Amino acid sequence: LGLLRPGGGQPFLRLRPSPSDNLPVKDIVEHPDPEYDPKEQDLDERTLRKKLGSHFDPGFMAVAVPGPANASGAEAAAGRGRAALPAELRRLELGPPQGPRLRVGKKARREVLQWLWAYTYCPVLYTWKDLGVRFWPRYIKEGNCFAEKSCSLPEGMFCKPVKSVTKTFLRWHCQGWSSQKYCTWIPVQYPLISECKCSC
Repeated sequence: LGLLRPGGGQPFLRLRPSPSDNLPVKDIVEHPDPEYDPKEQDLDERTLRKKLGSHFDPGFMAVAVPGPANASGAEAAAGRGRAALPAELRRLELGPPQGPRLRVGKKARREVLQWLWAYTYCPVLYTWKDLGVRFWPRYIKEGNCFAEKSCSLPEGMFCKPVKSVTKTFLRWHCQGWSSQKYCTWIPVQYPLISECKCSC
């Protein structure tokens, strides 16, 4: 999770590295004292939307409690075969690597390839996550890789993150202690899984 300091030429402050194999982001341990929470006057939606500007993405952010984001794991597994076959599978020659090409009809070939794709397909499963009152917007649609079963033949490989996208949120940040503290909203970058693939 990276923080962007307010001000022109100041560099990113990284709280921790965020390579895609460490996603999704683990829950952040917050100071429990409500004194460090934004007050009602700090949560004016119009002001915060203006501050976030073009970074507001309604596809991945919500101010109020959103509805379900995605299918369940079982539904996603059932829907694997409905996804479009990738080009590398459409070009696949059926038969042993060193032997003659296996001759099958178009329908049988299509069914074999669809079965293979359904078995190896790695969807991104999205669920809404509540980041808490110290983030705005408070809710983020976070991706996870379907990993309930192996995605390879023979078994042994699993769906893992291979790509991520970064969304900018506002983070309530306080400096100092008690009456001397100063709090304000600062932009933070939050990485999200955007693609999963079958890998070791």
